[in-house]
Amino acid sequence: MKQLRIRVLAGLFVVAGVVSWAGARLWDSFGTLPSVPVAAPIVLAVIAAVLSATALSIRSRLKAQRERRPGAKGVDPLLAARAVVFGQASALVAALVSGMYGGVGVFLLIDGLDAPARRDQAIYAGASVLAGICVVAAALFLERICKLPEDEDDNGTGPARA
Repeated sequence: MKQLRIRVLAGLFVVAGVVSWAGARLWDSFGTLPSVPVAAPIVLAVIAAVLSATALSIRSRLKAQRERRPGAKGVDPLLAARAVVFGQASALVAALVSGMYGGVGVFLLIDGLDAPARRDQAIYAGASVLAGICVVAAALFLERICKLPEDEDDNGTGPARA
């Protein structure tokens, strides 16, 4: 499994933001307001909390296992792999969604916040971007927790294989 790259996530964020900004301009030219749901930052924050709780749980179980505490539960490798896949998928989706709401938020800020509805939408968009960043941070933390130590043969310090 490949590790998430910050450049890929940032690229997804920027591309989604630019496309969303252009879409919001087009949408506004028809006389309607591009909207950001109130639930968007809440859902992203819940996902970030789940990822963080999973990472902390796995980290404490691994620490107890390393310290050989009596009655310590081990971590099932399949559970850890599933957690990492969930984290990676969540980070990719959060980068896209945050970029989308970021583009709408930038459009609303540029267009003006005269109407209270536009001001509320800009606040929801900003909160969604912040919650999306929290999802990405939690996913990267989870990935770091579940990373296996490097194999000596893979980094060139071990004996050469024929």
